Amino acid sequence: MKTNTDQMQQVISRREMLSRSGTGFGMLGLSALLSEELKAAARSDSPVAPKQPHFEPRAKNVIFLFMNGGPSHVDTFDPKPELKVQEGKQGIGGKYMPSPFSFKKCGESGIDISDIYPHLRTVADELCVIRSMHTTTPNHEPGLLMMNSGAQQPIRPCLGSWVTYGLGTENQNLPGFVVLCPGKPVVGPALWGNSFLPGVFQGTHINNSKIDPKNVIGHINNKNLTSESQRRMLDLLQRANKKHLEQRERDLNLEARIQSLEIAYGMQREAQEAFDTSRETEDTLKLYGEGEFANGCLIARRLVERGVRMVQIYYGNGQPWDAHGNIMDHQRDAGKSDQAITALIKDLKQRGLLKDTLLIWGGEFGRTPTAQGAKGRNHHNTGFSMWLAGGGTRAGYIHGATDELGVNAVESRMDVHDLHATILHLLGVDHKQLTFRYSGRDFRLTDVFGNVATDLFA
Repeated sequence: MKTNTDQMQQVISRREMLSRSGTGFGMLGLSALLSEELKAAARSDSPVAPKQPHFEPRAKNVIFLFMNGGPSHVDTFDPKPELKVQEGKQGIGGKYMPSPFSFKKCGESGIDISDIYPHLRTVADELCVIRSMHTTTPNHEPGLLMMNSGAQQPIRPCLGSWVTYGLGTENQNLPGFVVLCPGKPVVGPALWGNSFLPGVFQGTHINNSKIDPKNVIGHINNKNLTSESQRRMLDLLQRANKKHLEQRERDLNLEARIQSLEIAYGMQREAQEAFDTSRETEDTLKLYGEGEFANGCLIARRLVERGVRMVQIYYGNGQPWDAHGNIMDHQRDAGKSDQAITALIKDLKQRGLLKDTLLIWGGEFGRTPTAQGAKGRNHHNTGFSMWLAGGGTRAGYIHGATDELGVNAVESRMDVHDLHATILHLLGVDHKQLTFRYSGRDFRLTDVFGNVATDLFA
């Protein structure tokens, strides 16, 4: 007969296994056809099982559209007519340069959107534009880390890891946190890393440049066996493993093996279907358009539709929005993403998913109102724009402002910690209570900072 102490030790042993597991998929496939006893135990112990939020959430899922490289606020969502007046005059880091693009007040809300986003103009009334963002550094590496993890050094868990750690995920056969990136941003995998959180919470990176649904996640398919044969083989092996485990309750390696086998099997069955965009109608495919980013946006909708907690889509490989040489490059990058982003908003709304899905658009910082060289713009961190949509945000709303030249955020200033606190709040999570004990202290995404911007809420 097991005592309460014995039972507690068993629970602790499982948790220890999970905290040391670094597979990246964790316990994602535990609903396979094992014995009822084993399935029940797996569900109860799974760290990615859905968890109760601290309070009623406004959003259940997140899609982060990350424009790596740093899009210019004065060329996208923050028009500055004064730049034309001051053109050629010396400013910080160069001479003031007006935007080569025209702006238009769009929708009933009158939100200003540059002409590089003709499609997005049609859904302006769904946007909640933040014009008062600022961050601590104008350099890519620390800027990317700050926006994604709340720290400039690569030692902290990213936003997606914190979200899945706090809330789990609805679909146990798919990763709770998926990253769609057709290459490698400057920092690379650290941007979706779990750091000191258990490995189950790290992002699962998918290269969305050329997706083959049958091989979307490597090393999980056995080409020599049918799915049915694999299931029978796995059931036999798992029964033997379970019996062995009953005699060795604290065998962490064996527990990890049991879970990893189920992970692979669950992914075999569900990942293929989730990433197969050929199942969509012709009208839907036409709505999103073509290209890797369009494909990523469509997959993101399919994933949140299937219960994935967070999807992050990087616009391209490297830092494509880094327009040092010619700000006209923004026209190229907006052109490759405009239709897909707009389609995502419309598609989510039509399916009734926008109210529960928080969309985030932005990069690691903005770009200078002054010129670099003849036509480019340098990095800029003291004032830039991002926008949110859906997920309980205030539609058709502009939050904050930069000064008349777009140099500094001056009204309702919002730093990265404030943004993260606000995102967590929309998900029903108190950022001050979402902590993890590591190296003798309680860590959180927002460190010791962060104020929730309630003005952004509907």
